[in-house]
Amino acid sequence: MARRRQAVTIKHVAADAGVSLQTVSRVINNEPNVRPSMKERVQASIDKLGYVPSIAAQRMSGSRSYLILAINDRERTIADWKSRQGTDWVDQMLFGGMLKCAEYGYRMIFELVDTHNDHVERELGATLAALQPDGVILTPPHSENPLITGFLSKRKIPFARIGSITPGAGIAMTMDDEGSARRATDHLIALGHQRIGFISGSEEYDLSTWRIDGWREAMAAAGLQTGDLLARGDFGYESGIAATHALLALKDRPTAIIASSDQMALAALDTLTKRGLNVPQDVSLISFDNTPVVRFTEPQLTAVDQPIAATFSKAVELLITMGDGANLPQPVVTEGGLVLRGSTASCGGNGPD
Repeated sequence: MARRRQAVTIKHVAADAGVSLQTVSRVINNEPNVRPSMKERVQASIDKLGYVPSIAAQRMSGSRSYLILAINDRERTIADWKSRQGTDWVDQMLFGGMLKCAEYGYRMIFELVDTHNDHVERELGATLAALQPDGVILTPPHSENPLITGFLSKRKIPFARIGSITPGAGIAMTMDDEGSARRATDHLIALGHQRIGFISGSEEYDLSTWRIDGWREAMAAAGLQTGDLLARGDFGYESGIAATHALLALKDRPTAIIASSDQMALAALDTLTKRGLNVPQDVSLISFDNTPVVRFTEPQLTAVDQPIAATFSKAVELLITMGDGANLPQPVVTEGGLVLRGSTASCGGNGPD
């Protein structure tokens, strides 16, 4: 039987280079006050032995853990995973966050926390004690939960608040939800639509209000009324069905609809089809998120592309390089885009534009 190869440790590197463990640790952590000749000597031993620094070794300096913790809402995340309907919020979080962490020699840890739990501080405290992260990224609705933000602030742990502009501790970051809704509305107005309905997301999320504001601003700038054209949803498919029925029940129904999530847009598309209305000839439709599922509908959905990966990448970079971001102009805004596909057309037109 072949002998299992012994793992190379920091002790092996120190012995080979003839230096202390602390010196190897300083080189691994790129700390100042290490002579170039010493750095080259240690690096030569690392290369020769094929040593891969572990998080434990990087922690020897005692000042950093080299971990960034990303926290997402447990209930909604598990529901999305179970539905298997193509949502990729978590994928994009990890894609942007992990790659940026790797650039700096960090690791990203992903945890689910129930924001409605009365014991959220205890749950979060246990996680922080176990991981001791150098920074934390909060997503909605955690980013607006004062129990969570206050807990992190009290313990002086740097954190980023995605989807939050509330004054206070932490780095406030947005994906320009208001601007994205405004651009989507402007696109429909340019196609000649005047009755543009809007299906909003859950009121638990501030970004739902920002998107409504962007839609209303664009409509007002064009001299158009919003009046009865707002239908409330909760980001989920079933709420999208109810909201679409409400808009179609209007005496003067909309010729276009913007849905504040892909799931609600799918519900709108299905409902319109069942009601005998054609998309986009009868009703144009725009979605938010641009998850993979919108490319497999008929027609494919025009969608606001949420810059999730870019936002998480920026959050990681700021936490590593700027800590609490005390001197950083806030909120930090990452602008999204509008991807045009077949679900939008000129008002009264015969095909997509």
